[in-house]
Amino acid sequence: MPDIYTAIKQDHDEHRELLDRIAETTGDSDARKEAWRTFYYEVKSHAAAEEETFYSKLISKTWGQDAARHSVHEHQQLDDLMEELNEMDMSHGSWLEKFKTLRHEYEHHIEEEENEVFTRAREVVADSEIEGYGARFLERKEEERKLVDDKREDSLED
Repeated sequence: MPDIYTAIKQDHDEHRELLDRIAETTGDSDARKEAWRTFYYEVKSHAAAEEETFYSKLISKTWGQDAARHSVHEHQQLDDLMEELNEMDMSHGSWLEKFKTLRHEYEHHIEEEENEVFTRAREVVADSEIEGYGARFLERKEEERKLVDDKREDSLED
């Protein structure tokens, strides 16, 4: 079972590939719809699981509080962009422009996480404190995947 850093990085690599696939599609094609749907569910479940496992541990450390808050805030901004994209016509040029914004913001977020947050977390969180978190993250992600639609409905009602 991968450690938490490896599990999150593997997801990020998959997300990068999905972003590339989406960027290579055009209009309201089946390929774009399928790649977008996969990306949407993957990122939504990833972010929730990450917050509940990795960031919950990080926030227990003095240094980690600001890093966790910052990343969770970015998750919310990315979530808002994804919901906007969900409501837009994929064949319209504005969808692609909004997607480019999302891609830029998401790639910035994951680079920051992998290069800054992970580095600092490894310094302040002992391996013994975070052992098993990779498995917890993956399990939680699977649970969250089943909740994406329900959470979206709840959010739209607010």
